[in-house]
Amino acid sequence: MGDLARAVFLDRDGTLNLEKHYLSKPEELELFEGVPESLSLLQSAGMELFVVTNQSGIGRGYFSEEDMHRVHDRLCSILRPYGVTFRHIYFAPEVPGQPSYGRKPSPQFLWDAARDYRLDLKQSFMIGDKLCDLQCGWAAGVATSILVRTGYGAQLEQAGVEPEGPFHRVHDLPEAADWILQKA
Repeated sequence: MGDLARAVFLDRDGTLNLEKHYLSKPEELELFEGVPESLSLLQSAGMELFVVTNQSGIGRGYFSEEDMHRVHDRLCSILRPYGVTFRHIYFAPEVPGQPSYGRKPSPQFLWDAARDYRLDLKQSFMIGDKLCDLQCGWAAGVATSILVRTGYGAQLEQAGVEPEGPFHRVHDLPEAADWILQKA
């Protein structure tokens, strides 16, 4: 049967790239400093990489699913020279409050990835900038949910919001990658 793989699940907006109001244009995608190199290090260490993103702009009619796919194509083209590939990009197009298969904090996409790609969630990580990202990781049973201060993460900290479950707080994705690699 073989061993189960380890994975890093990544929120997109505010974690990999600058938070833009309903990002829908590929040319507006701006990765945070050090993201390509950090993802390359994680992948080189044997981690499978996945994106798990809520994209309610589709459900709100602000942009189309095709627009989102163009942004993802741009993301992948920026990362390709670093040898980085995502095994899968999961997205939830619904607005909050609508029935949804996988909108975070639902762990459904992580469970799907574990089944489809033979992953050990207990040896995997969820990284994001919002409480729903942490909650998704907790519900899925990952080793650690990691909160980055980029995106909305710093606002949560400044507001004194403390997540109710176990998590690790870091400045950004490069610091999260370093922490994961030290644990590996």
